[in-house]
Amino acid sequence: MNGMSDVRLALHSQELEAGQERATAAPVGSRWSLFWQRRHTRKALLTLTREQLLDVGLTVEQARQEGLKPFWRS
Repeated sequence: MNGMSDVRLALHSQELEAGQERATAAPVGSRWSLFWQRRHTRKALLTLTREQLLDVGLTVEQARQEGLKPFWRS
């Protein structure tokens, strides 16, 4: 499996799907596209289990802090 975990593959597929939806909403590289990507990935972090977070190298607290950041902050 080339060292990629099931969680990373699932997250990658979600990012690809979000990218396809976003492609019609905003041009690639636009500020809104970046904001949408941040919002989507931060929201996804809040739904991961403790085991999935450990698999991607994050603690629950790190994921919570990142997930609750406003989309306009990097």
